[in-house]
Amino acid sequence: MPIKSLIGELPDIVRDGNREAGAILDRLSSANRITLQTNEVVLPAKASANIRFGTQALPLAEMNRLIYGDNLLAMQALLAGDPQTGLPSLRCKVDLIYIDPPFDSKADYRTKLTLPGGDISQKPTTIEQFAYADTWKDGTVSYLRMLYPRLVLMRELLSEHGSIYVHIDWHVGHYVKVLMDEIFGKNNFVNEIVWHYPSMSRTDSNYPRKHDVLFFYVKNNESYQFDTQNDYVREKYAATTVTRSQYAAGFNNDVAGYLKSDTKLCDDVWTIGHVKSKNEIVNYATQKPEKLLQRIIAASSNEGDLVCDFFGGSGTTAAVAERLGRRWITTDIGKPATLVMRKRLIDQEVKPFLYQAIGDYQKEMMHGTRLFRNIGELSQVVMQLYGALPFTPEQVSDRNYGYVKDERTLVYVDSPNKLTGRATLRRASEATQSLLGGGWKKVVVLAWNFSYDISQAVEEYKNTVEVLVIPPDLMDKLKKQGFAKLVQSGTVRFSGLQYLSLQPIEKKTVGDNDVLAIRLQDYVQLSPDSIPLDDKDREAVRRVMNEDPLALIEYWSIDPDYDGHTFRSLWQDYRENTAMGRDPLHCVYHVDLTVPHKENRAVCVKAVDVFGFESVVVERI
Repeated sequence: MPIKSLIGELPDIVRDGNREAGAILDRLSSANRITLQTNEVVLPAKASANIRFGTQALPLAEMNRLIYGDNLLAMQALLAGDPQTGLPSLRCKVDLIYIDPPFDSKADYRTKLTLPGGDISQKPTTIEQFAYADTWKDGTVSYLRMLYPRLVLMRELLSEHGSIYVHIDWHVGHYVKVLMDEIFGKNNFVNEIVWHYPSMSRTDSNYPRKHDVLFFYVKNNESYQFDTQNDYVREKYAATTVTRSQYAAGFNNDVAGYLKSDTKLCDDVWTIGHVKSKNEIVNYATQKPEKLLQRIIAASSNEGDLVCDFFGGSGTTAAVAERLGRRWITTDIGKPATLVMRKRLIDQEVKPFLYQAIGDYQKEMMHGTRLFRNIGELSQVVMQLYGALPFTPEQVSDRNYGYVKDERTLVYVDSPNKLTGRATLRRASEATQSLLGGGWKKVVVLAWNFSYDISQAVEEYKNTVEVLVIPPDLMDKLKKQGFAKLVQSGTVRFSGLQYLSLQPIEKKTVGDNDVLAIRLQDYVQLSPDSIPLDDKDREAVRRVMNEDPLALIEYWSIDPDYDGHTFRSLWQDYRENTAMGRDPLHCVYHVDLTVPHKENRAVCVKAVDVFGFESVVVERI
């Protein structure tokens, strides 16, 4: 299929982008507005640190936020606010936005994972695959279609003295500049900043590329916040001793008088190296250096201001904003990214923050596959691969429902663009009593992606609902083999969910405190057939599952006084927490927690495996 002409498509990109953003803004006050679910209230306390009691009462509205999900939906939720949880609308409340969106359609979105025995490579999740396919299906045209409505929502979030920096490179930079002129106004363009990094690879076909650009726009060119920055020329004061405290304080007067000739006003070409410090590296492919974000945040915000990054990646923006005394919100659609950020922020011992996800994806149109016209058509194919029969439109209008003949079993196929959680299971359970007169024994829910609350929801509805995982490579198999051959081959397997088990928690009362002995017992991983891996990597995962299953746990956390609604993460451990010389490939698997005495309590333990799948166990003691 030929790539569409960019010049010819540009008017449609602007028209459709404004229409999409306008529809979103019109829905902000409606009853079915998108909301954010709080997965965790995180009070950073690594395994080697003390639990931070007393701060969990901090109002949600004052907490920083890490959000997992499509940033278009996240921004809708931030603009709408949520009166039920006391989270206000952030329309015109954000002081600074920095984004570093993907530049290149040929980028490899796989994540390298290190397990005992070697490295494996994880493909993107189904939701990520659909997002990337949408972004690049028509080259630069679809990329700009993705970006335009998001930039419009960012403009709505910015305060009157707010600024936005869009980090881009030669692949799409000049086209993005045209969009930003349209959305923010050419008169609100401040700078094109060149980030020059002192490294390059030799090439015989072009000048070596060694810079990115950042477009700096403001909401209002008469009222925006900006503080000039100095560049320090390090070579010239190499013989001068400057202490860490002096450097942090901006040097004292005596030292500064040494250095008058060693500083210059920061201009629009920034020579800043890539990330090299071991203390800063978080093993994320597109990680940006903290010095780059320090300059942006210091120049275009004040202490206490709200800074947002809607393509959060490795979390550099949030980490630097926290260190500089700013509030922050960061989002990403990638599970690996949100896990990297969560660990990085805990490592930094930041203030308590919320880890949230989109409450209801509400994205039901299918793009990118060209195999199916809509979600209903795909659902019926999945249903038949499972061995169920679709209802006729006259029987049931919802094409996601079917049944197993002679078993009185319903089958429901959820959307690949949606997170399946408690709400889905509740509706499926209710359908056993209402659909076609009711009387169904159970309902099997076939799903692609799962929300954080799925383990608890499965336990809650276990009498009527069974949940199975659709293989993430099903789309590829359908493209290569076709429906008929795939049915005949019998190679499509639907597997059960992963789960965590604990040893019985022991409680010992000492004075006014209880000491809780919490021990992980086992972890049963989701079948490797249901994880987006190559065949050789599937075999490597099977070996670890058989020999060292707890090694698959990337992160686990504890709420020692769970209220049944909000998980307050008061203790965490994760791989690469190498305090006290620990093995970087394993978490600790047991902990003795000292907590205030209570006769009856519920302890909630949450684990996230290396692939981003979450499991939750609640034990009452």
